[in-house]
Amino acid sequence: MNELKELTVKAKVTEGGRIVIPTKLRRALGIEIGENVTLSVKNNTLQITTQKEALRRIQALVRKHVPEGVSLVDELIKDRREEAANE
Repeated sequence: MNELKELTVKAKVTEGGRIVIPTKLRRALGIEIGENVTLSVKNNTLQITTQKEALRRIQALVRKHVPEGVSLVDELIKDRREEAANE
């Protein structure tokens, strides 16, 4: 996915409220045909977010709260093994 800081294109709202995302934008944002996206309105502006981008943002948020050198996967496995041993 190419990173776009700013790009403006015109699109037409057609019957049923459909808007076609131009190929240049889809390619730059890594949006595949048939992929689900999230539409949201912020400050009276429509935003489209791919699931990949939403996941990337969430991972970055979580990463801020995990101490360096700690693997959440390893911690989860350890916890599950301890729980299983206590059953």
